[in-house]
Amino acid sequence: MNWETVIGLEVHVQLATKTKIFSAASTAFGAAPNTQACEIDLAMPGTLPVVNKQAIDYAVMFGLAIDAEIGKTSVFERKNYFYPDLPKGYQTTQLEKPIVGAGVVEIQLDNGDTKSIRIHHAHLEEDAGKSLHEGNFRSGVSGIDLNRAGTPLIEIVSEPDMSSAEEAVAFAKKLHSIVTSLGICDGEMSQGSMRFDVNISVRPQGETTLGTRTETKNLNSFKFMEDAIHLEVERQIDLLEEGSEIIQETRLYNGETKVARSMRSKEEANDYRYFPCPDLLPVVISDEHIEQLRSKLPELPDAKQQRFIDQYDLSEYDAGVLSTDATVANYFEQTATQSKNAKLSANWVSGELSARLNAENISITQSPVSAEQLASLIIRIADNSISSKMAKQVFDGIWNGEGDADQIIEARGLKQVSDSGALESMVDEVLANNQAMVDDYINTDADKRKKKLGGFMGQIMKASKGQANPQQVSQILAKKLAELV
Repeated sequence: MNWETVIGLEVHVQLATKTKIFSAASTAFGAAPNTQACEIDLAMPGTLPVVNKQAIDYAVMFGLAIDAEIGKTSVFERKNYFYPDLPKGYQTTQLEKPIVGAGVVEIQLDNGDTKSIRIHHAHLEEDAGKSLHEGNFRSGVSGIDLNRAGTPLIEIVSEPDMSSAEEAVAFAKKLHSIVTSLGICDGEMSQGSMRFDVNISVRPQGETTLGTRTETKNLNSFKFMEDAIHLEVERQIDLLEEGSEIIQETRLYNGETKVARSMRSKEEANDYRYFPCPDLLPVVISDEHIEQLRSKLPELPDAKQQRFIDQYDLSEYDAGVLSTDATVANYFEQTATQSKNAKLSANWVSGELSARLNAENISITQSPVSAEQLASLIIRIADNSISSKMAKQVFDGIWNGEGDADQIIEARGLKQVSDSGALESMVDEVLANNQAMVDDYINTDADKRKKKLGGFMGQIMKASKGQANPQQVSQILAKKLAELV
């Protein structure tokens, strides 16, 4: 039987406010456990929450970016459940009247087509704390860090419009691109700034009724999400084909071991006993304030991609890669402006630099090579001071902290020889010292001689210690060999 996959996402986006959604406690990442949870975050008796206006504005900005309905009156509810990292015994969230209503996000598919993914809504809520299972804890004992408790989130809920892991990843990446471009989230998924809950079901091809779904929670990387979806789809199909039923449940996926397991049976909304929060008034947003926020929206990814095509003459693919992440886009533009070579800048940012960052598992904001340093390298490639092969050595030196391009070229003696007289002498010397190779070239059929040039080039580059300009050498060599034939 042919099966069809149906996927919907719930995306938790940590808002980049300096303080929490209902208190003045810091949201800075990396503090010692339990040093950033105040009395309000812990719901101590006599404390009252106050809504963070910046969090409201950030949620509205997201809604405007996806052309969604803005909830001009939104209401907070209490979602009641017990868990060790939820000291209040409830989570303050939104249910009936969320701040962002229906909207649409466009994604690009591998075949170049676009697809519209509907957003059901996005609501504001506070984050819970974090359970710790590593470190100095005894077996079977967990620690609780409440620093994250009360951090503002928007939860973005899609419709079940995706039909493959690849579409889900494309949607997640587009959301990441939008929120980082807006500046409402830092996008650091390793720090929990974006987390994905994936709802998955399968059904026979052509069927219109949705199958029983499962939810895989708290995926914090695109790769983990893709792998988890493939694994769950395969599991569900295997169960159905052997005559078993899918159980509606919440599941967890371990990206390190690539193993998924059942966490608990899936709850319904009424299990949480939602009721209006008695401590918070409805949030009312005026049309004037919405228009003020709209006027301040930064350039969004789709517009940036088109500008990169128009302004820098980049291909649609290159422009798409470079405009997806706001920090990458800014880095590229700085490099292109300083080097005055957009094409080489695009190649190096999306190529060598990106590969090195991925290998080290760090973001571009942590890159040891600044945009200014990369631009200095690109300038030396463009003016033929160094070859492409030498450039990689220089890049390694910059990465390792040896200085900028000129300092490394000087220290390592990497300056490319481009003087035509010097290069002609090198070519003449190699030809004179390799008469057998010259005779072989002359006696070879004309249409096969091109393959013989590599041997000469190797000898010349060896004689120049790799510093001869290969393009010039190739031209001089071809001319002199033609004279001998």
